[in-house]
Amino acid sequence: MASFLHAADGPDLRPLAEEYAPAGTLGDGRPSALDWIRGRLAERESRRVEAAHYRAAQRLASLGDNWRVLDLQAAAGSDPLSFLAVGPGGIFAVVVRDHGRSRVSFAGDVVQVDGRRPKYVQQARAVAKVAATALSRIAGVIIPVMPVLAFAGTGRISVYGLPKGVIISSYQELGRVLNARGHRLAGETVDKVYALAADPHTWINPPYVPLAERYRWYSDSDEGGGKRP
Repeated sequence: MASFLHAADGPDLRPLAEEYAPAGTLGDGRPSALDWIRGRLAERESRRVEAAHYRAAQRLASLGDNWRVLDLQAAAGSDPLSFLAVGPGGIFAVVVRDHGRSRVSFAGDVVQVDGRRPKYVQQARAVAKVAATALSRIAGVIIPVMPVLAFAGTGRISVYGLPKGVIISSYQELGRVLNARGHRLAGETVDKVYALAADPHTWINPPYVPLAERYRWYSDSDEGGGKRP
């Protein structure tokens, strides 16, 4: 096709073909080298995240027979490496982050990794809030969920002040940290909470109905033209 774009005695039509070619493609419809590299890198990153998610699920599954673990990515559409752990020590929203060999520093809510300040603490709190809201709504009572931030890398973790209301743990110590929370929930309660969490309807927000439509101004017997207030 490209050989027909420029004739010896005619005008050069290649600029016109490039103008109408889809973005990120060559004139013959093939993806550009840059887009091909980007696609391969995105695919590799996706496989890496999937593998890390699987390893995190396996780690949480080894908490013990008294614990129930739910994959929040599959159940609630949360980000990868987010789980709900229900056991004797309570209900925890566990967010796993892999920092590799980089050093991690904590100063309250501020986390620093290689000069960057990712919102890890805020992400853990957000996942716990979503879980607590969904479980409390479906159960009809307030169900607290504790956010947990677990680091899966091998780099050193330095703490200059822990964030309030968030459990910080290394990936390897996660089981010990959660089991050290004691026995706050009976086995029957653990099973009930997990059953609620495993129900797909728990994570579906009910449609919003305006207050004016929720309030009935008259009874069903008055709908046929009876007296209304």
